Amino acid sequence: QVQLVESGGGLVQPGGSLRLSCAASGFSFSKHDMTWYRQGPGKERELVAPITSTGSSTNYADSVKGRFTISRDNAKNTVYLQMNDLKPEDTAVYYCRFALSPIYVYWGRGTQVTVSS
Repeated sequence: QVQLVESGGGLVQPGGSLRLSCAASGFSFSKHDMTWYRQGPGKERELVAPITSTGSSTNYADSVKGRFTISRDNAKNTVYLQMNDLKPEDTAVYYCRFALSPIYVYWGRGTQVTVSS
């Protein structure tokens, strides 16, 4: 079965960095686009960054552009989110998502990122 397991979250001071990982299994990872989402306290879940199956194309929410970088290693079935210059408003649970089709959408359980001094 499809499994997505996020890791790498934690507590970091403003201006700090974290690298999130999402380990995938149960599907042909290298053939599918992947996406990071986040949900802050009291907010709706929002798209952070998608990446195509080969990693050749990426995109970013305006709020993270220039600070976050999405990447993937298809040999390790893992997608990453490098987060630099973190701000308190980046505090959220971060999820990775895979959509086999518009109906079959899979989410990990998330990893908590807290940015606070």
